[in-house]
Amino acid sequence: MLTRLAHLVHRRRGRFVALWVLLTAFGVFATMRVSSRWFESFSIPGYSAYETNQKTVKTFGTGEQAPLVAVFHAKGDVTKQDLEPAIDKAAAVNPGSRVSSYFDSHNVHYVSRDRHTTFAEIYPPGQNTFSSEPHIDAVRAALRANAPPGVEASLTGLLPLNDASSGGGTGPSVLTEALIGGLGALVILLFVFGTVPAVAIPLAIAVTAILNTFTVVWLLTYITNVSIIVQFLIALVGLGVAIDYALLMIFRFREELAAGQDVETALVETMTHAGRSVIVSGSTVAVGLLSMVLLPLPFIRSIGIGGMLIPAVSVIVSITLLPALLSLLGHRINKLRVMPKRFVTVSDPDGGWWGRWGRLVIRRPWPVAAVGLVIVGVLISYGLQLNPSEAQAKDFPGKGDAIVGRDLLSSAGISAGVIKPFIVLTPASDASEVAADLRGVEGVSGATAPASWHKDGLALVEAIPSVDGSSKAVRGTISRVKAALPATASLGGVAPEDRDFVHAVYGNFPYVLLFVILLTYVLLARAFRSLLLPLKAVILNLVSLGAAYGIIVFIFQQGHGSEAIWGVPATQAIIAWIPLMIFAFLFGLSMDYEVFMLTRMREAYDETKSTKEAVALGLARTGKLVTSAALVLMFAFFVLSTSPGTDIKQFGIGLAAGIIFDATVIRALLVPAIVVLMGRWNWWLPAWAARALRTQPSDPAPEVRPATEPV
Repeated sequence: MLTRLAHLVHRRRGRFVALWVLLTAFGVFATMRVSSRWFESFSIPGYSAYETNQKTVKTFGTGEQAPLVAVFHAKGDVTKQDLEPAIDKAAAVNPGSRVSSYFDSHNVHYVSRDRHTTFAEIYPPGQNTFSSEPHIDAVRAALRANAPPGVEASLTGLLPLNDASSGGGTGPSVLTEALIGGLGALVILLFVFGTVPAVAIPLAIAVTAILNTFTVVWLLTYITNVSIIVQFLIALVGLGVAIDYALLMIFRFREELAAGQDVETALVETMTHAGRSVIVSGSTVAVGLLSMVLLPLPFIRSIGIGGMLIPAVSVIVSITLLPALLSLLGHRINKLRVMPKRFVTVSDPDGGWWGRWGRLVIRRPWPVAAVGLVIVGVLISYGLQLNPSEAQAKDFPGKGDAIVGRDLLSSAGISAGVIKPFIVLTPASDASEVAADLRGVEGVSGATAPASWHKDGLALVEAIPSVDGSSKAVRGTISRVKAALPATASLGGVAPEDRDFVHAVYGNFPYVLLFVILLTYVLLARAFRSLLLPLKAVILNLVSLGAAYGIIVFIFQQGHGSEAIWGVPATQAIIAWIPLMIFAFLFGLSMDYEVFMLTRMREAYDETKSTKEAVALGLARTGKLVTSAALVLMFAFFVLSTSPGTDIKQFGIGLAAGIIFDATVIRALLVPAIVVLMGRWNWWLPAWAARALRTQPSDPAPEVRPATEPV
């Protein structure tokens, strides 16, 4: 099929280019139109805390967003001060806000033991979305302007702390991130190819893939909701994936030309081998993303569906537009040199650095494998310490009023639980009794049922946990509070909903993992015509993921270098959605390199019937490709880590470090060493398995001594 497509593209190259130019021009229009159709909700329907919060929002207008915490400190008894005007003015900034404090409840858990500090909870109205705007600066200004003389007023809380940790900024736009990533890719491509045409083609393919993915996603928004997060993934993942595929195709095309092939024959060989690798690679990336539809979270499912379109469109562009451009350029792809000649000339790769490394691996597979396993073992030991949760209030980085307010609460001995209080929805007649029961629950420092929190026969009870709502200890408190509630009451609030999110994601994660492993194994077994190679590939990909988790645990959770480089102290946790998203993207993206490398090894084995020769040739001819592609992706994800917000930094660095680790330790050390050690069994595919996979069986013959191995 790919051979016929190559001939067709070569004969009709002008039409293919013209068609993609028109589609890409329409993609510019679609990109502008889709901006108003993104899905911004973080719903987890069917889970108790989320449903309780939704009922609370429907009845009271508030309850889904975390409260803003007004903190007051005075030298004397702060409760003697007239603080109600300041609280009321601050709440009025967001009309419909709900408030609790000492002054409307006279409950002492709002006041420090020395009575110098007190706090008020201000719950903004509306849902928690990307576009939610609680007007933090205006609330803070109203609080300070109306505080009595001699009273220090600060505004903290989850939203202000997040704002402080991001420097109060929103970060670069999607367009800016894509441009920065493209600039980095340009520099890398210059060193890889050194000629203007060879550098321009991958960037053109990336632009075409990104804009046309936006077109497909725009159409998809009329069928289902698509999360706003998808726009960032299209820009950066689309950039990296499209350039990866273009690199693979251009490397092979230039290699065929250097071997003396005419343009059409070189194009056919490129499509037959590299094009097939692109399709297999795109399929594995799509499988990793598609797996997220198995999770019971609409916004995660939409990321999976929308994200799956990125590799799909990139593959289509790479096997149609890219060969058309190669056909148009022909030998001119090596013209217009802008770098030294050694970057342009396609010399014999077997004599280069990667060729020498391949020969070393086949001579010393055990030591090479041992080095790789030691590095992996150290990182996985850190990965096993992963704590998927939001950072506790004490670990938020930054400076300013939100940090001052947080520290005032801490120094006054007031629990960090005020950042994420529990909210209980109960019949109004039971409110006082529920509050009294909660005061006796271990882990609850106080509970109150404000008289103003009654509506339509329902009431709200606020309970303050004695520990931070993001800590491990709060999990037991949540369980005990649920056990203490009557059947007519239900527990809501940010902390219980966060806990439900973790359960929704990681309780169903085994099914996601099984889906990805089985489908990827089948795809690779057919592509490699082997039962053992895909098993090794899947296992090493899981090992690579564990190492990537270890890197972010070491840097962010334990704080080794995060504060010096990113200004983020040790968080003691990795934000809950990040391990999931790293898995979905990194599993497929890193499998790209496995496919690139093993496809070439399989091709070499079919020619030489020697596993060692296949490893040497495979490494020599894909080593530079894999490291170049990884550098492009690493830079794109590193750009993402420059965005404000600890969560985006963790995500970007996890992907960037994971990609480069996979391309070096996994693909340069473990993959070739293990393939050498497995010998002829790498290529074993019995007839019964071949029939099921609808491919040819492979019964490897005895090994032939490679020409590269000394006698």
